[in-house]
Amino acid sequence: MKPIDLVKLAERDLDLRRSYKYRINVCCSSGCLPFGAEDVLKAFEQAIKEYGVEKDCKVARTGCVGTCSVGPAVVVEPGDYLYQSVTPENAREIVKEHIIKGTPIKSMLYRNESFFKKQRRLILRNAGKIDPYNIEDYIAMGGYSALMKCLTSMTPKAVIDEVMASGLRGRGGAGFLTGQKWTFVARASGNPKYIIANLDEGDPGVFANRTLAEADPHAIIEGMLIAAYAIGAEKGYIYIRAEYPLAITTLKKALDQANSLNLVGENILETSFNFSIDLRLGAGAFVAGEETAILASIEGQRATPRPRPPYPATSGLWGKPTLIQNVETLANIPIIINNGGAWFAGIGTPKCSGTKCFSLTGKINSPGLIEVPMGTTLREVVYEIGNGIPNNRKFKAVLVGGPSGGCLPEEQIDLPIDYESLTKVGAIMGSGGIVVIDDQSCMVDTAKFFTDFCVDESCGKCVPCRVGLTKIKEIFERIMRGEGRMEDMNLLEELGNYIREASLCGLGQTAPNPVLTTLRYFKNEYVEHISQKKCSAGKCFQKNEEG
Repeated sequence: MKPIDLVKLAERDLDLRRSYKYRINVCCSSGCLPFGAEDVLKAFEQAIKEYGVEKDCKVARTGCVGTCSVGPAVVVEPGDYLYQSVTPENAREIVKEHIIKGTPIKSMLYRNESFFKKQRRLILRNAGKIDPYNIEDYIAMGGYSALMKCLTSMTPKAVIDEVMASGLRGRGGAGFLTGQKWTFVARASGNPKYIIANLDEGDPGVFANRTLAEADPHAIIEGMLIAAYAIGAEKGYIYIRAEYPLAITTLKKALDQANSLNLVGENILETSFNFSIDLRLGAGAFVAGEETAILASIEGQRATPRPRPPYPATSGLWGKPTLIQNVETLANIPIIINNGGAWFAGIGTPKCSGTKCFSLTGKINSPGLIEVPMGTTLREVVYEIGNGIPNNRKFKAVLVGGPSGGCLPEEQIDLPIDYESLTKVGAIMGSGGIVVIDDQSCMVDTAKFFTDFCVDESCGKCVPCRVGLTKIKEIFERIMRGEGRMEDMNLLEELGNYIREASLCGLGQTAPNPVLTTLRYFKNEYVEHISQKKCSAGKCFQKNEEG
């Protein structure tokens, strides 16, 4: 297939989209399917036939638009009218009133008008807008044009230079400069070179990567292809946990379609560029998301971390140079190539360019998947996008960065979300989890909950993590039985700092964060538990009182 054919295909597919007066996008993500999304999709298809408007209206399966708490969600174009909690019965009414009469049903529309106002959707630009099972939908929206640009008018070095100019930092948590990482792999000696797209997302309440794969799989694939061209790789793996069956199915379909159009494989777009992609399923261990653990898993070993150096850039998969990138990072690449690194660098902050996807959960009126420019404040996320705390409860804290993130108090609510600002206050960007905590929650209990998770998910390979986290868990249990001692607070802090400094991988190095930040910002609750044997939130000591 010649490059010019891709242009013609895009024009044809875009003309086809424009030929319909209306398009009904039904979310069939893993968040909406349990609530009957398939039945809603069928109801719309049947309704447009019954009312005889098939030629004017297209019904399409899509991924998640982000409003996860009100599924099944349906977006009607033009106008992006978002209907919430749609039933098969609602489908007929929407077709009758909105499609035939041209009158949107206001009572059924999504009620939080501010949810999208503060967002800037780059990564999620196609979420809820295209059929992830149809590659032509992606191409119609400009998909694979960035790849064609690279192969026909850019050298590998020029691609890397553009990524460097963008200031893009890895979205998996560490925030390392993407262009610099690519430079290391490109310069590394040894062939073959590999690329691994990291889709092993194991944080509780975090679902951004899964949603991206379900909604826009070709964005990930195109990002991998461009990265492969830039660094000289010919083989790639998408590493995904087996608990994501819908994302796996979607990616398989996307890869099959990309192969059929010569966008993946040999002599891509009739050039000398070759790159193949396979899926690799992980068993679902949290630690498997660590990059050296991924290497072990793909090689057929137990997913445990390796000491570094050597780094994967020089000695990764089977000892060869390997680029490991989070899928959100890769999905940024086509946008950067098409719009330019300088354009991307102008979004966000000078040190943290672009946007970041977050899973917004916890005690919040409008939970869901959001995408905001770097530098957006926590206040904007909680009170404008998230629409505040349910039942008029008081905001108490927010956990940023997943189970190994930091618990930040109300005094930090105006903190801008970027790597440096979060690090200064003891939190991390992590995989993009934001959990809102209200005044009915106990911070000692919260810290113990996340410690329990990290103890369960630790691979046990290194002593600081295996023994240290278990010891922290035991201290929490003692405090919550009413047997705590005042010196336990110092012991928790000493253990936390030791585990953070001495652990082998990112799990142990960040696992103490909830403990250390709750000690830092909510020390009074520890004192209350220990000296008064009291939990103001009523979460602790219940077993003792019952006994």
